[in-house]
Amino acid sequence: MEIRVLRYFLAVAQEGSITKASNVLHLTQPTLSRQIKDLEEELGRPLFKRGNHNMTLTHEGRMFQKRAEDIILMVDKATQEFHSLEEISGDIYIGGGETAYWSLISDVAKEIINEYPNVHYQLYSGNSDDVAERLDKGLLDFGIFLQPVDLTKYNHLSIPAKETWGVIMRKDSPLAKKKSVCLEDLLGLPLICSRQATYLSNNANPYREWFGAYFSKLNIIATFNLVYNAAIMVNSGIGYAITVDKLANTSSESSLCFRPLMPTLELGIDIAWKKTSYFYACR
Repeated sequence: MEIRVLRYFLAVAQEGSITKASNVLHLTQPTLSRQIKDLEEELGRPLFKRGNHNMTLTHEGRMFQKRAEDIILMVDKATQEFHSLEEISGDIYIGGGETAYWSLISDVAKEIINEYPNVHYQLYSGNSDDVAERLDKGLLDFGIFLQPVDLTKYNHLSIPAKETWGVIMRKDSPLAKKKSVCLEDLLGLPLICSRQATYLSNNANPYREWFGAYFSKLNIIATFNLVYNAAIMVNSGIGYAITVDKLANTSSESSLCFRPLMPTLELGIDIAWKKTSYFYACR
C-alpha cells in the first residue's frame, strides 16, 4: 500500500466521483479507477458503493478513511519536520479541551511567532479521550488536559491556573438568586454533566468525590464533551450544566449565568507530551 494511493482514495472520498477526483489529481479516469480497485482488492473489502454518477463510502470505506487521514497527517508532519531542519520553522500541533486559560498558551505562541515567523500552529479541539488518542498516535505534539485525567504515561507540566467548577443556569432560575450552589441544591434537578468528569477510574476523581455517595443519586439527563451545545440545552430550559467557569456566554446580555460550587471545587490544567517525543530545532 503506497502513500500516493491513500491520497487517491481520500480524493475520491471527498469528491464523490472518479471524474471529479481525477481532475483534482491530474490523473486519467482509467488510471485512478484502477488504483482504487487495486486498493480494494488488497484490503479484501469494497470501499465505495458505485452509482451511475457518484461514489459513496461503504461502512468499511468510512473506517478506512479515518485511518488513511491519520496516516497522511503523520507522513506530512514528518516530511514537514525534515524540511524545516535548515531553520526554526514548521508546524506545532496542539490539542485540548475547552478552557479559558488557552490564553496562556496563546501568549507563549505569540512570543514564538514574533521571534520565529515561520513557525505555525495547528489546533485541535476535543475532550481528554480525543486528545489522548491523537497524542498517542503522534498526530499532536502537545495536549492540554483539564483535570481529572490520568497523565502517568506522559511527560507533563502544570499550567499555573485553576479552573473553578460550578453550574450554568438560566437567570430566571430560582438557583440564580444564590451566590453559590451546594450539593443539596442539585439533588433532584435535571443535570447536564461533563462526560470526562463523571468517569469511574482507578485514579482520584475530585469531581465525583465532591458529590460523594450522592453521585449515584444525581438526575443526570445528558452528558457532554464540549460545553457549547450543553449551554444551548440549558438556555432551552432542559436542565443545569455543571462545568467550569468562563466557557459559556454568561455576560449581562446573556440569559444564562454561572454560580460556583460550594465548597469550592478547583482543578488544575496540564500540558502533556509523549515520553518518547523528540523535539529539536536547527538554525
